[in-house]
Amino acid sequence: MIWLAQSWSELDCERLYAILSARSAVFIVEQTCPYQDLDGLDQQGIHVTASAGDGAILAYGRLLPAGARFEEPSIGRVLTTTAARGTGIGRELMHRCLGEARQRFRGQPIRISAQQYLERFYRELGFVTVRGPYDEDGIPHLEMLMS
Repeated sequence: MIWLAQSWSELDCERLYAILSARSAVFIVEQTCPYQDLDGLDQQGIHVTASAGDGAILAYGRLLPAGARFEEPSIGRVLTTTAARGTGIGRELMHRCLGEARQRFRGQPIRISAQQYLERFYRELGFVTVRGPYDEDGIPHLEMLMS
């Protein structure tokens, strides 16, 4: 497994295509949720990926700086692909995203918009629910914060 944390300018076409393909497969097809994934924020993000030897994305998360989506820096677009579920890679992904966030956004709280059914998972990582539930693209979400 290969872990990378890359800015927009560090992504090559193959990696970007693999990321967008994984996001589409999970968020649009699997969750049957038609929404505008290409939100204009990828260019500001740090893209954390775990991939197989063939380049296929197994897990992905996007870090955004303060002011991009929320007042605080945030982590979003968090996913594990079907092939990687049940392996603990989701927790490892979040630990890596949080490590990157701590390094890049020193001392700042981190905000997420989490699907409500994952509240316990994010609480175990140290997030606290600060708003919700609310509807986001037809799915109940919670805003959560880590100080």
